[in-house]
Amino acid sequence: MNSKIANMIDHTILKAVATKEDVIKICDEAKEYGFFSVCINPTHIELVKNELKGSNVKVCTVIGFPLGANTKEVKAFETKDAIAKGADEVDMVINIGALKDKNYDLVFEDIKAVVDAADNKALVKVIIETCYLTDEEKKIACELAVKAGTDFVKTSTGFGTGGSTPADIKLMRETVGENIGVKASGGVRNEKDAIAVIEAGTSRIGASASIAIVRGDEQGKSDY
Repeated sequence: MNSKIANMIDHTILKAVATKEDVIKICDEAKEYGFFSVCINPTHIELVKNELKGSNVKVCTVIGFPLGANTKEVKAFETKDAIAKGADEVDMVINIGALKDKNYDLVFEDIKAVVDAADNKALVKVIIETCYLTDEEKKIACELAVKAGTDFVKTSTGFGTGGSTPADIKLMRETVGENIGVKASGGVRNEKDAIAVIEAGTSRIGASASIAIVRGDEQGKSDY
């Protein structure tokens, strides 16, 4: 097992039909394999916090997910509520339409609202949804996220038309520099995929095929 990669993985279950049993299974796997966190929808935060008690595995949840089209006020409330229920990390989706409209002030304020709501009580990752953006838009999104004070930029929700690529990771890493994390999410299904994005500059991986990745299986099922 590749324990170094395991400790970079947010073991993820965000599908709408995820049951309590499914989520508990993910928690058990995270503890067994030493994944960095379990990433779940907000409704499961308290369950996951309890299941991970006594372990080093963090609780990660999503904000404004998966479209990013909620108002900044709603995203801020979601963030505060998530932290109050036990989230250690929050992955928020930017307002993608506003970015495409070049309404950069709105995008910045949207991210800043979540960063301010987190108030250094939880790590903030900003999902820019690369599959919908040009390279220039990806750069601008990353720059706005850094300006707003985020801890990480992240490629994808896993619900768009595509996931992370080494090229996008490289672009994002070059844009944000070395002091901000870069998370590859979506499309990492095996150890080869993981190594490719790590070499490109990622510092965290969001995956549901986590076990296949760390075992070195040829191909894992990626199903958020």
